[in-house]
Amino acid sequence: MLRFRLPVPLRVPYRAELQAARAAATRQDLPRAFAHLERAHILGQRWALPHTQTHLLMLRHGLRTRDGREILGQLVRIIGGFFLSLVGRIPTGNTGGANVPAEQPLPVPADLQALLDGRC
Repeated sequence: MLRFRLPVPLRVPYRAELQAARAAATRQDLPRAFAHLERAHILGQRWALPHTQTHLLMLRHGLRTRDGREILGQLVRIIGGFFLSLVGRIPTGNTGGANVPAEQPLPVPADLQALLDGRC
């Protein structure tokens, strides 16, 4: 089964993380902005469209901060992440930034795990 769209119960928390990232970027708190993008990535990485959207926003962040490693890492992740999430082959908990190997699973924060498990 191909996985394109984020399930309805995850849309509000996913969008809240994106909004928090925008607000932090507006305040020039770029580390906080990226942390919110990482949380959005964890929520959306199982589904191709939100997964790709998050990597595009991380690419924009890399361009804004002139971080060559992040820019290159996101270019690779945009293409690979779309196709891998379509078929359900993603490393659970990976935060999506170039500072983490693309295929490395990581622990999921408890609040996000509860959302992913449908406990909230």
